[in-house]
Amino acid sequence: MLIGIVGKPSTGKSTFFMAATSVTVERSERPFTTIKPNRAVAYVEVECVDKEFEKQCNPRTGYCIDGRRFVPVELLDVAGLVPGAHEGKGLGNKFLDDLRQADILVHIVDASGSTNEIGEKIAPGSYDPCNDVRFLEDELDYWISGILDRNWKKLIREARLHKNEDVIGDQFTGLGVAKEVVTRILKELGLEEKPLEEWTPDEKKTLGKKIRELGKPIIIAANKCDLSAGLENYQKMKKEFPNYLVVPCSSEAEITLKNAAKNKFIKYLPGDGDFEITGNLNEAQKGAMDILKKILEKYGGTGVQRCLNTAVFDYLKYIAVFPGGVKKLEDSQGRTLADCLLLPSKSTALDFAFALHSDMGNGFIRAIDVRTKKALGKEHILKHRDILEIVFKKP
Repeated sequence: MLIGIVGKPSTGKSTFFMAATSVTVERSERPFTTIKPNRAVAYVEVECVDKEFEKQCNPRTGYCIDGRRFVPVELLDVAGLVPGAHEGKGLGNKFLDDLRQADILVHIVDASGSTNEIGEKIAPGSYDPCNDVRFLEDELDYWISGILDRNWKKLIREARLHKNEDVIGDQFTGLGVAKEVVTRILKELGLEEKPLEEWTPDEKKTLGKKIRELGKPIIIAANKCDLSAGLENYQKMKKEFPNYLVVPCSSEAEITLKNAAKNKFIKYLPGDGDFEITGNLNEAQKGAMDILKKILEKYGGTGVQRCLNTAVFDYLKYIAVFPGGVKKLEDSQGRTLADCLLLPSKSTALDFAFALHSDMGNGFIRAIDVRTKKALGKEHILKHRDILEIVFKKP
């Protein structure tokens, strides 16, 4: 699973990436600061199961504090997008090629309206960020329909021998779009059996739009919402784009809070709507903390963690499953509940076994629900926060 961070230059993409991953990358007000994509680990939050057993878990990856388990996911911060990217403007072709890997996109929008359509700095509130939402949609639609255009003559020939769903579906496997999804879209648009040579340009673009909506879902991060005009533009985007989740964000605030927590000045975890001062602060630091408290009170948090959690659990519908044992929860190195795996919804006990190790999948005998001690077959559908022991024949 890979979350793509997208948007035009200078909206705060790299700042959001740093806030989510704590990895330092180059940042500046100069457009196209990011050229090569940045890739790093961020974390989504899961309610840990350790308290049910009155134990403290010891994660092998990620971390757990007060029953809040933070599980690793991958983030990709790509080069900035400008209008006309599908025609090669800016770093468009590279941007779009990098996006092939992403399962979902978080679109970083400058809610303060202080950057124009190509990312140049302008007076706050003088640009409508709703334009950025529309042009990203357009660029992705043109890009996806362009995949068809480049191969159209070949596809027409193939469609005379094969079904439309097979010919068109093969074109989008590289985007992570399942063939059954393409089949559903073709049927919905009345293109399931229509000869490809009779398709209109509008029909191809509509297909591209539907592929984008299902294959590259988008969450809007209204970044810099704490700056001038930020709240007003955030509310405007919510109203104009009711089909999107628009999350008010302050990536800079998240970075500051994480650094303060790291230095033990405050107690704060990503996603919190408040923090507790635990260290000695000077007057300037107290003033900064007061400002941050007001931001959290106003928006319920910095929004960064909410974007990640929502992307993984609400949009991609992943579930978290813990490996464990009926007799003990420790792994071979003595770590309690060492792992937490993120799996697609409707994953089975056998899928979980293979995710742990191919030997477990190949030698699968049964799974055991650690809570109920009930034996489960390989086709058993898993639920969020299940704890399973896998019984398997060793090779």
